[in-house]
Amino acid sequence: MFLEANLTTASIESSRPFHYPTAKSALHCGKISLESLARKFGTPLYVYSADQILERLQLFQQAFAGRHHLVCYAVKANSSLAILKLLAEKGAGFDIVSGGELERVLAAAPEAIDRVVFSGVGKTTMEIDQALRAGILEFNVESEAELELLAARARKLKTKARFALRVNPDVFTETHPYISTGLREHKFGIDIRQALQIYKRSVGNRWLEAHGVSVHIGSQIRSAEPFGAAMERANKLVRQLDNAGIAINVVDAGGGLGIDYHDGGFDPAAKLTEYASALNQALEGFTGRLLLEPGRFIVAQAGALVARVLHVKHNGAKTFVITDAAMNDLIRPALYQAYHEIVPVRPRAGNARDVDVVGPICETGDFFARDRALKPLRPGDLVALLDAGAYGMAQSSNYNSRPRAAEVLVEGRSARLIRRRETVVDLLASEVVGPKS
Repeated sequence: MFLEANLTTASIESSRPFHYPTAKSALHCGKISLESLARKFGTPLYVYSADQILERLQLFQQAFAGRHHLVCYAVKANSSLAILKLLAEKGAGFDIVSGGELERVLAAAPEAIDRVVFSGVGKTTMEIDQALRAGILEFNVESEAELELLAARARKLKTKARFALRVNPDVFTETHPYISTGLREHKFGIDIRQALQIYKRSVGNRWLEAHGVSVHIGSQIRSAEPFGAAMERANKLVRQLDNAGIAINVVDAGGGLGIDYHDGGFDPAAKLTEYASALNQALEGFTGRLLLEPGRFIVAQAGALVARVLHVKHNGAKTFVITDAAMNDLIRPALYQAYHEIVPVRPRAGNARDVDVVGPICETGDFFARDRALKPLRPGDLVALLDAGAYGMAQSSNYNSRPRAAEVLVEGRSARLIRRRETVVDLLASEVVGPKS
């Protein structure tokens, strides 16, 4: 469905910062026209609303205000230094999955290092040492082999390592199979039935501190029920550990709370209330600290990818709208068959017709939408791909030797460049042709 009318409704405005101030206006992010940003910074261009990012963080903090908690933003969703700094200044911690993400936190907000949890199934020796030296909050450990390596590195560095086992609660979630992580057949976590014995074996190691229990069941989950089920199983394990004399200070609920990528009304506050209720009920009796790892829910709807139409091509019954953005800029539709609303920055009069919105990359899979009903578009027009703030720039690449897009952060009535557009010089800078003959 075409979104021009819907974007002016209260339900959409509450979930997206992009809107048409009047019927004849161009699409705006907050108070700033996307046309003006495209003129100044070029296209493709990622545009983010700082105001909405902070609003989503505040919604989490308010929803769990009655419980000792910490929101650890999932850096993998969008690792922009400016966004990390923005969140850290409002008290957020961070969930990282690589040494590179740790360096990003250290560069953007070194004061937040003791609010960092390190997740991921394949931490290297170098990454573990890096995090131990930095003094992060805890490691979310995903195997016995990793726990042994963590203990060895802590002994080598003569420091104690706080850890939580990431337990796999075997909870089914309705989401894309690539982003479901809570079943036994997935590569993530430790079977929850084995966790008690692993914790007990760790007690005798002076370099390890059993600090928490961690769970993460997947991403883009729209129902609160699976989260509640996972937390009930985690809480049961905490009680078993307490009975064994092992005090657990933290339960990490992971992330994964989903958004609505379509044009229906979406109430983030109501969704968070439902989510918090499910977690709090499941964690009855637990008085320690609750860690939360949202990523997509905080940044996805705050961002849009702005692209310019290059050509409108008619091929028999098919019409292709070819843009200067491509799958290297936003891979989600090609990778996950993901849906993103696409709207004209300045709508034209006329009836909507079905078109494919595609990029210029030499791949049939380089598309943003197929058979999508859109109002008329002409070469030179701008379009905005909405809900692109998460896993957009973070998953971008230089495929076809295309420089990556620029990024702009809108704060109130001002906008600033937070990543300059890459150049071909940037692409070639790290390569070595070889010795001259």
